[in-house]
Amino acid sequence: MGARGNRERLIVRAEARPRIRRATWAALGLIAIAAVASLVFYLVVLRPPPPVRLSLIPARYDQFAGWADDAVAAAIPAFLRSCAAFQRAPDTGPLTSRVKDVDFGSVADWREPCASAANLPAGDDNAARRFFETGFVPLLAGNNGAAEGLFTGYYEITLNGSRKRGGPFQTPLYRRPGDAKRFSRGEIEDGALNGQGLELVWVDDPIDAFFLEIQGSGRVRLKEGSVLRVGYDGSNGQAYVPVGRLLIERGEIPREQLTMQAIRAWMKAHPKEGAALRRENPSFVFFREITGDGPVGAQRVALTPGRSLAVDRAFIPLGVPIWLEAQERFSNGVYRRLVIAQDTGGAIKGPVRGDLFWGYGREAAEGAGGMNARGRYYLLLPRSVAARVTGAADAH
Repeated sequence: MGARGNRERLIVRAEARPRIRRATWAALGLIAIAAVASLVFYLVVLRPPPPVRLSLIPARYDQFAGWADDAVAAAIPAFLRSCAAFQRAPDTGPLTSRVKDVDFGSVADWREPCASAANLPAGDDNAARRFFETGFVPLLAGNNGAAEGLFTGYYEITLNGSRKRGGPFQTPLYRRPGDAKRFSRGEIEDGALNGQGLELVWVDDPIDAFFLEIQGSGRVRLKEGSVLRVGYDGSNGQAYVPVGRLLIERGEIPREQLTMQAIRAWMKAHPKEGAALRRENPSFVFFREITGDGPVGAQRVALTPGRSLAVDRAFIPLGVPIWLEAQERFSNGVYRRLVIAQDTGGAIKGPVRGDLFWGYGREAAEGAGGMNARGRYYLLLPRSVAARVTGAADAH
């Protein structure tokens, strides 16, 4: 029995070895699968996205949807205003010192196109089209190649106010203080700037004052009988928090119904909650009085309704012509037009992000307030500048 028992044990051990090997390989396979899954999870979920970067891809005018139908000549006066701003800089100076990754040329590179634009016949769309087609190269803008972005609208809002505090006029619009970045919105609303003589004007509605900050410029109908035009003059430098996003996240307004009018109506219906909501945006804007043509954008030139676009100056230089193609997200509205980069804004961030100026009045308010579009844009650069930009891109 002893020898027989030993043989049986040997047989059992021999039969167990393949099972052990199979189990070992199965375990190793599971480990390998887990390792691959972990790597994929890291690459797809945990790994941070690449740094935001403006990418430019050469394009053609025949790729533009609606190029032949746009009143291109309507953008020429806006472009000439930007040209006037270029004239204030030396020839050898760069068009912009804010954009680090792309060389948009010197002021001298833009002087000849500006001179040619000044000689175009007024209102001649065909001549304006030929001017751009022969002298400018279109480049599709993107964020590391991703060309789609968000496009919204703004307008010149109207408020009621007074030079002196009293009665319903209890909300101040402030001039920019010397230490603009010292206080948050909440601290300023609690009186941090009191007693410094910084009140530019007093208005009768804190909601209107808040939306003026978002728009960046507006008209104040004064109790004294005149109209005061005010414009953006810097901010406290704190992060801009979109209150519309907060209302969506909290289920107060459905995403597809979010407009400036909807936000305003919600604040009117919930005054206490609205005041608290506004304080959740720590960014605060300061204003200056504007005289002459206006409103004036960040390039210090008068904006043109429907043809001036606010962009992120960290990526797009002011004064550059841009072909815009965008589709409303929740309606059938389409925007296909030539615009000029002439302004900026606290919420306008990224290589493909724009805010279209609609002008002044009720129609402008309705158009800007309802604009929520996705789309793309193409930068139109003088041929000498475009050659350097595309050459640098090829070198990389």
